[in-house]
Amino acid sequence: MKIQASQVNPTVGDIEGNARKVVQALERARKGGIDVVLFPELVLCGYPPEDLLLDHSFIDALEKKLREIAPATKGLFAAIGLPRRNPRKKEKGLCNSAAIFIDGQLVGFKDKTLLPTYDVFDERRFFEPGEQESVFEYLGWKIGVTICEDAWQHVGDVGYTDYRRDPIQDFAEKEIDLLLNLSASPYYFKRQDARLSVFEACAKTLRCPVVVCNQVGGNDQVVFDGHSLFVNEKGELIQLAKGFVEDDLIVDSSTHACPCGLPENGTRDLYSALVLGVRDYFQKQGLSQAILGLSGGVDSTLVACIAKDALGADKIKAYSLPSRFSSPNSYTDAEQLARNLGISLEKISIDETFQHMLDWITPLFQPTDLTEQNLQPRIRGTLLMSISNQSGAILLNTGNKSELAMGYMTLYGDMCGGLGVLLDVTKTQVYALARFLNRQGEVIPEAILQRVPSAELKENQTDQDTLPPYDVLDPILEDYIEEGLSPQEIAIKHGHLLPFVKDVIHKIHLAEYKRRQAAIGIRVTQKCFSKGRNVPIVQRWR
Repeated sequence: MKIQASQVNPTVGDIEGNARKVVQALERARKGGIDVVLFPELVLCGYPPEDLLLDHSFIDALEKKLREIAPATKGLFAAIGLPRRNPRKKEKGLCNSAAIFIDGQLVGFKDKTLLPTYDVFDERRFFEPGEQESVFEYLGWKIGVTICEDAWQHVGDVGYTDYRRDPIQDFAEKEIDLLLNLSASPYYFKRQDARLSVFEACAKTLRCPVVVCNQVGGNDQVVFDGHSLFVNEKGELIQLAKGFVEDDLIVDSSTHACPCGLPENGTRDLYSALVLGVRDYFQKQGLSQAILGLSGGVDSTLVACIAKDALGADKIKAYSLPSRFSSPNSYTDAEQLARNLGISLEKISIDETFQHMLDWITPLFQPTDLTEQNLQPRIRGTLLMSISNQSGAILLNTGNKSELAMGYMTLYGDMCGGLGVLLDVTKTQVYALARFLNRQGEVIPEAILQRVPSAELKENQTDQDTLPPYDVLDPILEDYIEEGLSPQEIAIKHGHLLPFVKDVIHKIHLAEYKRRQAAIGIRVTQKCFSKGRNVPIVQRWR
């Protein structure tokens, strides 16, 4: 049997476009002598569709499109993901389903059994759980179909819940010959290891091969990496599809390929996820032009590199906006970077405006040092947003996760922007990504990487005047925000004094009101501030 896992990049709500990708994949399969084709979870509507699912006309259009696709499945077994109306008419009106076609005929549905309601997922808001694990027979094979989360319970790797059922264990009693899994499994840093371990365990339990088709592409803040996979009945990884691009994984059960290992691409994949997130955010909205403030610091430098790779150098315009506190080297480094990338750079001094603002507010009140500092990013933010309004270009925010965590940013200043490219990337990771870009030659001027981080809002300022060193701060942030460790556990783990750790965590929570007003950002970790993490602003626990 030959199986094709078509990891396509759907756009949420683009039913026509998504259906076109499905039909084209079915045509490729037929020409390639394929027997079985599977697609990602909810491929017809794109994942996550969120409250579009509450629009009855949206569901009507999906059901109509499914009927139109049917003839394209002639001569094939096809599993196509979509939401459908719940025929059981129980609590929820919809099911997250895989439509099963055999030789052009719709023979049934597999409804997703386990519906996650944690992290970026909120499926129980819309869907009723499936009640049975159906087996479909084709060419003498007994084929089981699962949808994403259905497989994760089996290894106890869900973390936030313990479902009452284990669909994989249910399938173990049915003695199937092949398990298919339709997935919309989001990327986060080093996610592949966890995903592979889940399906290795499923294959070992069922003693049959497993083929997984995972969505690829960015939808709003969530990035899907693809990396569809095939593991044999021993739980050994045999094939892995490409990451961060559309790809057909072709599996031939008659061949006996040797097991392969996962490539060590942690930083490369992180960079690819950010580029894909920016590209799809723009392209899926019909946007093309971006602007950013290029200070000569490492954060804006990295954002410029990502934007250039995502959109093209001709689509990017950068602005240097120095004040009296800006180092001359900052501009020369920004200028060199712009030449290296081939992007446009314009220099506009804000110093005269800064002085006018100081002169204007001094009769009203005597500004503090912090007020004077915050005036500068607010002037820059106003100017950049005005350029954005006039040109139609989207302003890319250049703040990083470490700054956002600690509130080390200015509301309506350096927090302005339509997309936070590095919102889920710590300062330590920013440097790692920058060095990755320089692995084969100097793209980023070395002086930028060597300079002590500074907001340059007053004389001789450095980030460490206000923040702990990033090599101290970032592990605390990761352990608290992503791993959920307590202050006591973090203090013991890293050898810090408990009051110091508590102070860091207190500052994280003090800045929650700022983060609620930040640009949305691309999610690349298990806990992103703007997607999948919900903490009250007014609270006294931390």
